[in-house]
Amino acid sequence: MTTETNYKLLEHPGAAPIKAWTKGVPIEDQARAQLANVARLPFIHKWVAAMPDVHWGLGATIGSVIPTHKAIIPAAVGVDIGCGMMASRTTLTANDLPDSLRGVRHMIERAVPVGQQSFKKTPAPNESAWKKMSAEFRQIMAKHPKIGTKTPEKQLGTLGGGNHFIEVCLDQDDRVWIMLHSGSRGIGNMIGRYFIGLAKKDMGRNLSSLPDKDLAYFDEGLEHFDDYVQAVSWAQRYARKNRDLMMRYVIEGMGRVRDLPPFEAEIEAINCHHNYVQREHHYGADVWVTRKGAVRAGVGEMGIIPGSMGTRSYLVRGKGNPESFESCSHGAGRAMSRTAARKRFSIGDHEAATRGVECRKDRGVIDETPAAYKSIDEVMKAQEDLVEVVHTLKQVVCVKG
Repeated sequence: MTTETNYKLLEHPGAAPIKAWTKGVPIEDQARAQLANVARLPFIHKWVAAMPDVHWGLGATIGSVIPTHKAIIPAAVGVDIGCGMMASRTTLTANDLPDSLRGVRHMIERAVPVGQQSFKKTPAPNESAWKKMSAEFRQIMAKHPKIGTKTPEKQLGTLGGGNHFIEVCLDQDDRVWIMLHSGSRGIGNMIGRYFIGLAKKDMGRNLSSLPDKDLAYFDEGLEHFDDYVQAVSWAQRYARKNRDLMMRYVIEGMGRVRDLPPFEAEIEAINCHHNYVQREHHYGADVWVTRKGAVRAGVGEMGIIPGSMGTRSYLVRGKGNPESFESCSHGAGRAMSRTAARKRFSIGDHEAATRGVECRKDRGVIDETPAAYKSIDEVMKAQEDLVEVVHTLKQVVCVKG
C-alpha cells in the first residue's frame, strides 16, 4: 500500500477537510465552492476527496469521493447512475487495420444505436438480460410509479449521447482494443431525477438549512432511503449489463467488416463504474461511498481513465491509497462548459485536434472537442500516488452519440 501523498489540503470553517489531488491541474472557483458545501454536511466521514479531474456538477462536483455516515445524497450520485467504462483487448494488431477506418466506424454505428436511438426490435440478448432484471424493476415501479419508463429493455446495449463514446484504440504495443463509455441510459436518468426530487420533498423545512438544496439527502433507516438504495443498485447493475451488451454488439459488428481478418476479443476486459454509491469499510467504519466521476482504485483493482476524443487514455491498476478512499479520477475532466466550448472552437479547430482519428468532425460534437477538457497528462501526474499505468491507449476510431 502506498504511503506517499500528493494532495492539497483545503479547509473551510465549519466543514470537514477536503483532500484534493489537484497539484498542477486548474480547478474553478465554482467547483471549490461546491466541495466546501459538501464538506459542511454533518455526516461526512473523515474528509471529502477531490480527484484531479474535478469540476462543477449538479449539487456536488464531478470528480469527487464522498464518504457518508447513515445518509446518501442522490444528486451526488447523479442522474447518469452507474455510468462507467469498459475495455476489451482483441487479437488484432495495427497491421490488421485497413487504411481507411470509415467502414469500421459505420459498422459500429449500425451495430449499436447512438444518441437518442434505441433498438426498434429488441435483440435476443437484450430479452434474456431483461428477463433477469425485470422482476425487481416492476417491484420498484410498483412503489414509485412516477419514475416513468421508456422501454428500458430496448435501451440495453445502446450508447446514448453527450460524452458517451465507443472507440477502437491501439495500445503501447500496437494491439487493438475496444473501449466504450456509457451508463444506465434513460431509466437511470428517470430514477436519479425522481429520487433527487423526493429527497427535497422529504426534507421539507429542513431543506433551507442546507448550503445547496441539491444536496438534499435520505437518512438511513427511513423508507425512502431503502427504496433509493434498491433503485440505484438496480440501475448500477443495468448500466454494467448495458456495457456488456454494447461490447458484444461492437465485437459482432466489427466481425462483419470485410477488411478485417477474423479476431477474438475480451482477452483482457475491464468494466468499472464511475458514477455510483456502495457500502465500504474505511478508517474503522462501514460507510456509504459516493463516487461522482471517480473510479474505485483498491490494491490491484483495474480501472479506466479516458482522455478526450483526440488524446490518450489509460488502463490503470489501483494502489489502494486510503486517503482517497481507494479512488482515482474518471477521466480528464471538463475545462469549460459545453456552451463555452461551442462558442470558442470552430470545426477547423476540432478537425486539427482529432487529426488521425476516424470520427465525427461536425458542429454537433464541438462541445466534446479535446481542448474543452483538461490535460490528461497533468491529471495523470497529479494522481501518481493513486494508480499505476498498465496500458496506454490512443484511439483511431471514435463513435459519438
